Amino acid sequence: MSRLSPLPRTPRVRAASFALRGDVDRPATLTVRDLREGWQQHRTEVVFDCATSGPQRHSFEGPLLREVVLDAGPAFAPQRRKDRSRFLLAVTGRDGHHTVLSWAEIDADFGNTPVLLATRMDNQELDTVGSQLVVPADRCGARYISAITRVWVGAWATPG
Repeated sequence: MSRLSPLPRTPRVRAASFALRGDVDRPATLTVRDLREGWQQHRTEVVFDCATSGPQRHSFEGPLLREVVLDAGPAFAPQRRKDRSRFLLAVTGRDGHHTVLSWAEIDADFGNTPVLLATRMDNQELDTVGSQLVVPADRCGARYISAITRVWVGAWATPG
């Protein structure tokens, strides 16, 4: 019989991830670590004017949504502005909250809004809770999505 005590088991922490799908050449499943290591990190300070709890101040860091999606190869012709402008992005969180953005909002030739896929919030790593969608220009946080589970990219087709 061994005199050594077994080492206490450390609970295994699973990294949160989200699926990047839709009209892209390279669909992916990305973790917060992937986002932190694969793209340049940007920092923003936001104040969300919440109707129920008043102003909420936070700092976020992470890559730009447009850079992550561009690396996935969206199915538009990058040199054709009108082709790009018909694309949408739908983002869903673990709690079922979702929002839609237009590609034109985040495209550098159009709105150039620096929407982040946050990897840190208030200097805390988000590896276990999941990436956050942050739209810094929004006055309220309605398009803030916590614990992202899916980012869908696609073209809007005119109803027939």
